[in-house]
Amino acid sequence: MTAASLPTHAGPAAGLARALLISSRPLSWVNTAYPFAAAYLLAAGAVDWRLAVGTLFFLVPYNLAMYGTNDVFDYASDVLNPRKGGAEGAVLPPPLHRAALAWAWGGCVPFVVVLVAAGPPASWGVLAVSLFAVAAYSVPGLRFKERPVLDSVTSSTHFVSPAVYGMALAGGAATPIALAVLGAFFLWGMASHAFGAVQDIGPDREAGIGSIATLFGARATVRLAVAGYLVAGVLLLALAGGASGPARFAAVLALPYAASSAVFWNVTDDDAGRTRSGWRRFLWLNYVTGFLVTLLLISVWMLP
Repeated sequence: MTAASLPTHAGPAAGLARALLISSRPLSWVNTAYPFAAAYLLAAGAVDWRLAVGTLFFLVPYNLAMYGTNDVFDYASDVLNPRKGGAEGAVLPPPLHRAALAWAWGGCVPFVVVLVAAGPPASWGVLAVSLFAVAAYSVPGLRFKERPVLDSVTSSTHFVSPAVYGMALAGGAATPIALAVLGAFFLWGMASHAFGAVQDIGPDREAGIGSIATLFGARATVRLAVAGYLVAGVLLLALAGGASGPARFAAVLALPYAASSAVFWNVTDDDAGRTRSGWRRFLWLNYVTGFLVTLLLISVWMLP
């Protein structure tokens, strides 16, 4: 275990709070809150209280449910994984597991109640799928994270479903352009999960955990990730023909991810751990890309 995962001299409550904060992956909060907020704003065309409540939900409680559940049920492999115990997740010791699950899912309840009461029926199904995917990825009996390919599909659902929910909550239409953008986002999510799984091939195999990377191997998985990013870019490029202004450059945003992953084109299972540097680069690349996407959204917002 690491110091980041244990209660400190400040007391059990402070230790639990610190562990939950680390477990929720603060560096990744924006990755779920932003898609919801952007989709809702574009579909609703206005800022209102539902936008505020939904953004807060997908910022913290949703991430704590997703990653906290994962950290509880992945304890056996996390203690063997050198990248756990910091910004990339807590190593939650067993005495904290019951409390972590209670806080992770209990914190979602008030938000879900309010959002369901305020949303149309179509949004209820989307939210249900989103929360099911969060649980199914990690909980025993389902453990989609151990089902190769389904693990990447489920992980991508974690990040795309908030955007779909934002559209549904605002009553937005599923236009061909919207579906193409969501499709590109989904491919991006699958590629990102697959690439991230490569660095964990060693610990996962040692713990007997299957993944897309343990199935296909490091080299093939990296190449699949690169292909996924490029196909996502092609989908966005197809939209560029009818776009005007800066929005027509959206397809370019997939290229840095493809290039960053392609550095490891010939990686082997034996040195899969070196892709961790690429994963760290990916985490920061998300912020740069998010800034550029924001500029594109503003350009779309301002167009007549």
